[in-house]
Amino acid sequence: MQPEERQAKIKSYLIKAEFASLEELASHVGASVSSVRRDIAALEESGTIRRTHGGARMLQPKSDEYVFSVRDTHHAAEKQAIGRACAALIKPGETVIIDSGSTCFHVAKHLDDAVAQVITNSLPVANLFSASMRHEVHLSGGIIYPRLGTMVGPPAVETFARMHADVAVLSGSGIVENGIYNSHALLVDIQRAMMGGAAKVIFCLDHSKFGRRSTFFLTDFEPVDMIVTDAKAPPELIATLRGKALEVILA
Repeated sequence: MQPEERQAKIKSYLIKAEFASLEELASHVGASVSSVRRDIAALEESGTIRRTHGGARMLQPKSDEYVFSVRDTHHAAEKQAIGRACAALIKPGETVIIDSGSTCFHVAKHLDDAVAQVITNSLPVANLFSASMRHEVHLSGGIIYPRLGTMVGPPAVETFARMHADVAVLSGSGIVENGIYNSHALLVDIQRAMMGGAAKVIFCLDHSKFGRRSTFFLTDFEPVDMIVTDAKAPPELIATLRGKALEVILA
């Protein structure tokens, strides 16, 4: 494949995904990481993308689909109910990992002062607790991705690989019979590190995520302890999940 063809495929991929790691792009175009790194440098000179640590992102994304402030308005009542129900599951004094999903932000809003420590890669969650005198907040390293309201990249993964928490609260963009999906490979890497560092894993997913496969497979149900959703979630899939010995709570 010629460099021009690879660069066109890389640009097309980033228009859809908005950002990606070098390894992800290399796999997509079937080239080496070093070749993709040169392609990204050429695309950056053309003013269409920007290099980041370990990857690249679009300078002017075509869609607001992933913008945190936009996502937070989708199914707002359901997310509030899920957030309240999930927060009630967390015991006083526990340390909690909270990911950057908009539903997880609603969990954070309902955590009371009994929660001692919050570990997150979410800028809105960190900002929520920034003036609190009763919470110790650990914000991961990484590259700030303002549209998503999150920190991404290898430093973020390394942060969670080193941490331990009593509970990890995560979200995703799809859940089906075989597991949970998310939209970005870089988020998947971070979430897997979050799950690995937590004694209990809870996924908060509103009904619109059920029966939906997104771009990247995140996890099967082996490391998942609980799913919190809303009453509009499809009963058939709920029954299937409960048949896998998962605890499913309807908010």
